[in-house]
Amino acid sequence: MRATKIAAAMLGVAMIGGVGIVAYSAEKSTGVKFDFGKREYESNCAVCHGRSGKGDGPYTMVLVTKIADLTTLSKRNNGVFPFARVAEIIDGRETVKAHGPRDMPIWGRDYYLREAQESYMDVPYDPEAYVRTRILALTEYVHRLQGK
Repeated sequence: MRATKIAAAMLGVAMIGGVGIVAYSAEKSTGVKFDFGKREYESNCAVCHGRSGKGDGPYTMVLVTKIADLTTLSKRNNGVFPFARVAEIIDGRETVKAHGPRDMPIWGRDYYLREAQESYMDVPYDPEAYVRTRILALTEYVHRLQGK
């Protein structure tokens, strides 16, 4: 009985924390550290903002709007990274013209709670925790892109 509760708790932590336990296992077996925020960035943002975050991704050639240099967010905000504002841009509370309308942002609906919930209805999990984990991981990675 106690082992079952421990296993259930571990499963819950893994689901809420994104890929924490899986990432640890992969790092331990391969020696490669998994970076969830970087993976999110490279999957959804790098096509426009570039791998380094300077706004020089491959899609810049086809876009009319100038792409923001994400490495200067802290500098443009008096040395303070605007964590809440970046998270609100990612989750759609603050719109950015270049991201498109909220019903179809350029990166897809990965961070939209209702869409995520519909995609994972057959898996018991907390959809809000899942989406928030992805948003926080991505926001933290953008914070790490800041120039010194």
